[in-house]
Amino acid sequence: MTTDPIADMLTRIRNALMVHKATVDVPASRFKEEIVKILVREGYLKGYERVENDGKPLLRLELKYGPRREKAIKHIQRVSRPGRRVYVSADQVPVVRRGLGIAIVSTSKGVLVDREARRKGVGGEVVCEVW
Repeated sequence: MTTDPIADMLTRIRNALMVHKATVDVPASRFKEEIVKILVREGYLKGYERVENDGKPLLRLELKYGPRREKAIKHIQRVSRPGRRVYVSADQVPVVRRGLGIAIVSTSKGVLVDREARRKGVGGEVVCEVW
C-alpha cells in the first residue's frame, strides 16, 4: 500500500514513457480515472480501459508517442502531496508553461483543467502539472 496513490500513478506513467512502453497498468480508483480522462481529452494519452487482474480493478493506459518516438508527456509532476497540500483560489490557479501545459485541479465542481477552473471561477487543490 502506498502513501500517495496519485504520485504512484504519475511515477508509473513517467517510468513507462522512459522505456517506450505501449501501455501501463495502474490500480484503479474513481479519482485516478478522472485524472486519466483529462489526460486523454487533452491529448497526452491515447486512451484507457478498465481491466481486472486477479479480481483487482486496474486502469490500462495507452501511452502516446509522436512519429519519431517522442513522448507526448515531456513532464508530469505531483504538486499537492500528503505532506504539503497546495490549495489555490480561483484567481490563483496556475498557468503552466504560459498555457502550453495543464494543471489538474480538484475542485468542488469535480476534477478540472486549470483553464476550466478559471472559467468557472472555482479554486481547489492543485493535483499535478503536465506538459
